[in-house]
Amino acid sequence: MKRQHYVSSARDGWIGASRGSPGHRAAHWGRLISLWSWIPFLSFATVTPAIADEAASEALRPRIGLVLGGGGARGAAHVGVLKVLEELRIPVDYVVGTSMGSVVGGLYACGMSAEEIEREIRAMDWDDLFKDDPSRQDRTFRRKRDDDSYAFKAKVGVREGKIKIPLAYVRGQKFDLLLNRLTLPVVGVDDFDQLPVPYRAVATDLETGKEVVLAEGNLARAIRASLAVPAAFDPVEMDSRLLVDGGLANNVPVSVARSMGADVFIVVDVGSGLFKRDEITNALDVTAQLTNFLFTLNTEQQLKSLGPQDVLITPPLGDLSGGDFGSAAEAIPIGESAAREAIDALRRYSVSEEDYARYLASRDRARSGVPEIDFVRTENRSRLDDAVIAKRITAQPGKPLDVDSLERDISRVYGLENFESVRYDVVSEGAASGLVVNATEKHWGPGFLQFGMTSSNDLQGSSAINLGAIYTQTAINSLNGEWRTGVQLGQEPGLFTEIHQPLDPLTRYFVYGKVGYLSNVVNVFDDAGTKLSEVRLASGQLELGAGREFGSWGEGRVGYRWGSGTGEVITGTPAPDFDVARGEAFARLFVDTFDSLYFPRSGHIGVLEWRAARGGLGANVDYDQVLLGYAHAHSWGANTVIGRLAGTTTLDDDAPLEGLFQLGGFLRLSGLEEDQLSGQHSGLATLVYMRRLLDVQLLRAFAGASLELGNVWQNSSDASLDNTIFAGSLFLGVDTPIGPLYIGYGRADTDDQSAYIYLGPRFTF
Repeated sequence: MKRQHYVSSARDGWIGASRGSPGHRAAHWGRLISLWSWIPFLSFATVTPAIADEAASEALRPRIGLVLGGGGARGAAHVGVLKVLEELRIPVDYVVGTSMGSVVGGLYACGMSAEEIEREIRAMDWDDLFKDDPSRQDRTFRRKRDDDSYAFKAKVGVREGKIKIPLAYVRGQKFDLLLNRLTLPVVGVDDFDQLPVPYRAVATDLETGKEVVLAEGNLARAIRASLAVPAAFDPVEMDSRLLVDGGLANNVPVSVARSMGADVFIVVDVGSGLFKRDEITNALDVTAQLTNFLFTLNTEQQLKSLGPQDVLITPPLGDLSGGDFGSAAEAIPIGESAAREAIDALRRYSVSEEDYARYLASRDRARSGVPEIDFVRTENRSRLDDAVIAKRITAQPGKPLDVDSLERDISRVYGLENFESVRYDVVSEGAASGLVVNATEKHWGPGFLQFGMTSSNDLQGSSAINLGAIYTQTAINSLNGEWRTGVQLGQEPGLFTEIHQPLDPLTRYFVYGKVGYLSNVVNVFDDAGTKLSEVRLASGQLELGAGREFGSWGEGRVGYRWGSGTGEVITGTPAPDFDVARGEAFARLFVDTFDSLYFPRSGHIGVLEWRAARGGLGANVDYDQVLLGYAHAHSWGANTVIGRLAGTTTLDDDAPLEGLFQLGGFLRLSGLEEDQLSGQHSGLATLVYMRRLLDVQLLRAFAGASLELGNVWQNSSDASLDNTIFAGSLFLGVDTPIGPLYIGYGRADTDDQSAYIYLGPRFTF
């Protein structure tokens, strides 16, 4: 390729030589010396004229530095620019990126084409990537049961007696795994100069505010550090520094590409600039503008250093927000269009088809592919035994790394919910390649405080509300023993404390003990179904048991329950107080594969429990009971159907008041009051239809309807379809940060009807 010559300013010099540092000038002279070194050998038959021409062409052409600026979702426009560069056969000698520019630039540097990067960006489920909670299928069965309570999902950390909160809204666990997967072909490269295209990522030191140029180490971690927007993404700790988004220090890092030795620069600026006066309308806009000052000022400084031979591309991205990653793909064609408008300036740097083919071949040679693993090691930064992590990693030495399997294993470790992050590195130690799994304990734990509220109101004078708080101390020993204490105030006051102790690293076997106090209200009916009174039962309680978890999908347990207290009539026919006594052995099998207990769209849940109350165990009356329930969810598009069957029975019709089953309320014979019915036996069949109306990061909303058929009976001989109650409801459901909220209207064929406001889980047993 013939070298391009330009009229230069005094500042710019010949192809940027005089504007660079002495190191830059040395790089140019080095290339000239390299060219002259060919001359003595040109007469030898071993060197063909074609090889000489190739070397001369390579030595003479300017080194091109591609600079990709930060801008959040707007940075997807970089991919469109890359498409045009590839079409024009423009080789990139250095690539530097900040924030989203570091993502696109890093993937290009590790050998991916623009088409491959575009495919990945369009396939990304951004909403899921930015959710740190492990998917429900990866959570342990113990953690799934947390959903049964009405505690808010948000947990406040407690460490060394102090309240702690996370450093950012998103820890980036899923994004880390994605970046590891995408950069796996160059996983053995620690020096970013040895990548298919030499690369730098720009981050900011959170302590000093200074620019940090990342030139070595783990490529995926470098990219993550560069895009760690403060308060949105967790900072990345590297070399004892906390690193955040590089845009704060150098959003369009031309200076970094210059220091690498680039002669000319192709620069893509996707920043949103400063708000206009009429665009600043609230406090959030003011805060955003202050951040824009930092980004815009350092960008202007970098762009002033560009010369006439450089190409600046500024895609007109309009109102596309940097935080709107769901629309990121829309920026790609805008970037492509902007690059085409600069095509005359870009075409100056095109090379021949032969030269570009050699350039692409050199990129491919630098990619190592999936490595074979010689050893597996755990780096455990937590209170838990190493085996708790290692036993969940199935990778085996002597075999190629199975990324799909490894990601599933890591998700299961993360599903323990003890860890802030669980990630992996593939490292080289001598001639061996090894897998290192890094698990870091939550810095805001191991104690967690949750608040909660359950509320029901039929808008006709009947309401109930309970407020509660739960404190959970995890990792009380190396096998992840757990101590939990809770208190509840309201219509059903109570308190409890519980110890749950796994017996092996995989937490398959466990024992537990629970003591507490609970007060609840039971309705009393005569044989004709007429309500006679409301009775408050208050008792101390004890439960001891042992069990086994079956992966994350099920659990079996056996145990003993004891209770002692009093019953007091609070409304209806007066009666003296009476003793309440419970003493029973039980066995339960519980399965749960619901993707969500609040608004399930797939999976099933089921329970089978047998209870045997005996005088010798502390009960007033001997009786046996069986509980059975099953529900299944099926979805298509935005639509979901949930079918549920539940039944309970007392085998000899002789359970005391404290052993009666209750029914009534929203989705449990809608139209009736909450727990309006009680009896020795119950049955309920429900069909629920839901349509998803909204699904965004913090809010999911559904509209739904239900059909319900069921009743309670005092005697088994009374149970019949002829005396069941038919009911139904219409509702709006919202999955909020404090739990599921349902607003609905229900009606039963008994002429009962109610409007409901209900806060708390409803699709469980």
